[in-house]
Amino acid sequence: MRSYKKYIAELIGTFALVFIGCGTAVIAGDDVGFLGISFAFGLTLLGMVYAIGHISGCHINPAVSVSMRINGKINTKDMFMYIAFQCIGAIIASTLLFLVAAGQPGYSVLSDGLGQNGYDAASPGNYSLVSALIAEILMTMVFLLVILGSTSKNAPKGLAGIAIGLTLVLIHIFGIPITGVSVNPARSLGPAILVAIFGNMTAIIQLWMFWVGPMIGATLAALMWIFIFKED
Repeated sequence: MRSYKKYIAELIGTFALVFIGCGTAVIAGDDVGFLGISFAFGLTLLGMVYAIGHISGCHINPAVSVSMRINGKINTKDMFMYIAFQCIGAIIASTLLFLVAAGQPGYSVLSDGLGQNGYDAASPGNYSLVSALIAEILMTMVFLLVILGSTSKNAPKGLAGIAIGLTLVLIHIFGIPITGVSVNPARSLGPAILVAIFGNMTAIIQLWMFWVGPMIGATLAALMWIFIFKED
């Protein structure tokens, strides 16, 4: 597979995840609630696994790309290019989501947001930084273990997308009240940049945690897989 095709696939996949997942929170959140938002993220990922998984592996998440690099499944160049294109896809998605949401009378990006993540007063449930960091680390670790296990050579073939997508649903059901759920630095980056442009700097100031937490969780999962679970 030519490299540019893989990178564009990662951009499109991340775009879909942010546009539909965050879009559900912004546009339909009052109607579908946390459960509906959870399924929006999970089912979008499930669909993209089967749409682009054979092209790029469907990481659409910098934490996944880092974990796959640690496991030797991709090279360093691809890891950095994947992350760059994932972030671009998330920013494009957030920009277009804003343009769609702005068409609703009464919408305000400052008060309604774009599905950005946060802790303390920016947390949906006012959870502290410590609570948010622990949750993001552990949710990402579990998520990556499912990805590594369901895509391993001894796993049932063709079912990885279902396992991965439904795990993301469950993570969101648990984690939305805490941080809005990141487990994906690119997903946090896009909305944070857009709301910062309009003057809400909280998400961009807190963005570091939504890179550090998922990266720690992804690294822990990768090391656990290498030293404990990996097939001989």
